[in-house]
Amino acid sequence: MKRSRTEVGRWRMLRQVGRRKARWLEAQSRRNMRIHAIRKCGVNRHRNVLLFAIYDI
Repeated sequence: MKRSRTEVGRWRMLRQVGRRKARWLEAQSRRNMRIHAIRKCGVNRHRNVLLFAIYDI
């Protein structure tokens, strides 16, 4: 069955919007992972500092 031009355009736009949203979500999760990694690194460093402070005494 042949689709009309407007219908094809609509499908294309919907697909594009979906792709854009997926890409945005992926980028967001990547940013979040980086933030978490940085935070975790800081916590670990803090814990290590405390450990060594105890051993120095």
